[in-house]
Amino acid sequence: MSFLQGLWFFVIGLLFAGFLLLEGFDFGVGMATRFVARDGDERATFMRAIGPHWDGNEVWLITAGGAMFAAFPLWYASLFSGYYLLLFLVLVSLILRGVSFEFASHALTSRERGVWQWANFIGSLFAPLFLGMMLTSLIQGIPMDKNGDAWPGFFDVFNWLSVVGGIAVVFFSFVHGLHFLSLKLGAMDSRRMLNVSEKAYWIAYPALIVFVLLAIFNTDFYKARPLSTWLITVIILASVIGGHVAVFKKRGGYAFTCSGITLMAIIAFIFNGLFPRVMIADNPAHNLLIQDASASPLTMKIMTVVLCIFLPIMLAYFIWSYFIQRKRLDTDGAHLASPVAPSATVAETV
Repeated sequence: MSFLQGLWFFVIGLLFAGFLLLEGFDFGVGMATRFVARDGDERATFMRAIGPHWDGNEVWLITAGGAMFAAFPLWYASLFSGYYLLLFLVLVSLILRGVSFEFASHALTSRERGVWQWANFIGSLFAPLFLGMMLTSLIQGIPMDKNGDAWPGFFDVFNWLSVVGGIAVVFFSFVHGLHFLSLKLGAMDSRRMLNVSEKAYWIAYPALIVFVLLAIFNTDFYKARPLSTWLITVIILASVIGGHVAVFKKRGGYAFTCSGITLMAIIAFIFNGLFPRVMIADNPAHNLLIQDASASPLTMKIMTVVLCIFLPIMLAYFIWSYFIQRKRLDTDGAHLASPVAPSATVAETV
């Protein structure tokens, strides 16, 4: 395996981690519109909080898929063909959620607006669920042949580890979204978000224990790469405890940082265990390795040059966009404006 092959495996993992870090709180806010918001106006306010960011955050997933296609075409072909149905459901969820912002902003009645707020919630709930199920399904070993053709069956995709993994991504996205809202809403609503998050954290500890036990018995991660796998497991646990302590002390910024680290560490756990493979077969002889799935050396060199040019530009844009939208929404006291006005601001801002 060459240096560039290893570099691009790391870059793709970083892109997926960036997606969960940024889009994770968007999903969480969408879930909070039903689990936490008290009425339609507050749901519109929640949607307005992520209005300037959600579509930009989705670019990380698109970029990860594009980088996978260019750098590791055999990995892309095997993954997308084997998990076609699950990825299709992720896409439908993202589309449903995406159009909900625009249609909610043009709703003429509270009933119409409620329909699209439900669409936002459903898309925000199922997109991380299906994505988490796919990621934790492919680390267990699936039916593949020596050519890299994968055909996972129903129970390869829907099993205890994949379900727990999908729910874990949903849960930590929800908590991450609450932390983001605590930084965007007024003082009273910010405290309420942290109070909800403080109670929700108690679910995380038994869930982590169950996930680790399932991973020990259903993957080779703790045997093949014990030191790094246990280190990442400790980081996940430490970030969960740190987030819980932060919300108890009502420190929204620290809590947001900890939940972001948790989501990124989940991706690190998966990619660390995969290395040096990109797809794990139930027959180890058919594992698809990084060196076998990669594009030509020239392609890798061209992509690296493009990465060095455009990555700083992209990062600068994201930092700038979050900086100019850093102010809190004025939500203390009465809710904002009319049923349509808050959502309209979403469309105008995006």
